[in-house]
Amino acid sequence: MRLDAAGLEILSREECLDLLGSSPIGRIVFTDRALPAVQPVNFCLFEGNVVIRTMAGSKLSAATRNAVVAFEVDDFDAEMRWGWSVTAVGHARTVSDPEETARLSRLPLSPWAPGDRDHFIVMAPEQISGRRIRRPAPAEAVAATSRRDGTPD
Repeated sequence: MRLDAAGLEILSREECLDLLGSSPIGRIVFTDRALPAVQPVNFCLFEGNVVIRTMAGSKLSAATRNAVVAFEVDDFDAEMRWGWSVTAVGHARTVSDPEETARLSRLPLSPWAPGDRDHFIVMAPEQISGRRIRRPAPAEAVAATSRRDGTPD
């Protein structure tokens, strides 16, 4: 297991893709009027790409036409003190080909938001990274508590 400088587990590309595909909700980061914007979206991982179903003419669809975007998915349990986060960066494109639209329409990707959402955005991850934090083993937790309260290990 590889750890970063903060002691978090560094995930492999394969682990990142597995975790990315395990969640139905993520956050897309894009540029809106020259400022960063973050929007939660439901999505599907298909053929290694992030697929988002949205409304034609939406701010998100306009802002992601052939733009570099970031996409983030995570899961945490605050009580158990574990979690993971995966970030992908790549170019997002609007799907305009009718055959591709028909193929993507068959994905298990149902919009959560109301309205007619028959427009697709596809982002191919060019860079992907992830980190995981695990709850310390009982012996590690006791040692950490001892150091905090000043008693020797």
